[in-house]
Amino acid sequence: MIFWVIGLTIALAAGLLYYLLIVTEGTYLGVGVVIWLYDRVARRYDHIKNLNYVHESRFIGLPLSEALADVDAPKVLDVATGTGRAPLALLREPDFQGTLVGVDRSALMLERARAALPECDGRVTYLRGDAEALGFADSVFDAVVCLEALEFMPHAARAVREMSRVLKPGGQMLLSNRVGADARFYPGRLCKRGRLEQFLREIGLENVVMQRWQVHYDLVWARKPRADAPQAGSAPALRQA
Repeated sequence: MIFWVIGLTIALAAGLLYYLLIVTEGTYLGVGVVIWLYDRVARRYDHIKNLNYVHESRFIGLPLSEALADVDAPKVLDVATGTGRAPLALLREPDFQGTLVGVDRSALMLERARAALPECDGRVTYLRGDAEALGFADSVFDAVVCLEALEFMPHAARAVREMSRVLKPGGQMLLSNRVGADARFYPGRLCKRGRLEQFLREIGLENVVMQRWQVHYDLVWARKPRADAPQAGSAPALRQA
């Protein structure tokens, strides 16, 4: 009997550790653990994600470039930029003539991002920073992007408010939202289909549009209202998976 109890205890402990470190990527163990985990996988991250660059252009680079087509020299902020996924997708678009700032907590992820874009020196700046306390003035960026990261932030609602704060009136926001069965693994976080969209409307954003993207993620587009117009602009033409 004692061996059965010991075995069950070990199995439960192993399962809990797997959930905390692998499934939720350390998010419930504190920011320091999350940074440590991403530092450890930084060199293998792009391989693990197996990114398809045609897919990245179709869903991220091209629609963002089109949404910013009428803006002269647009400034884009990528929050939790990681290895520079969104900047790379945007800079591959010939019509995008703007600049980007990528913010992330992990120094080694930022190191990989810088190495991926050596030919774009001057158009991209990478900074270590906290999504929940962005070190920028109000209304600086024409677009703010945050992909596959909100569910890992202890105070995602605070982070989204910060993103809205630094976004210019009329600016475009692009977020990913963890959905499906996976969303249940993140209690207390701002995920699950419809919840993020509702929150964006509650904080005053408009033209909120959900787009199916991946099995575990939707894309959610929104605009910050212009001071002189109740309905500012329109959502970009979205490409369905």
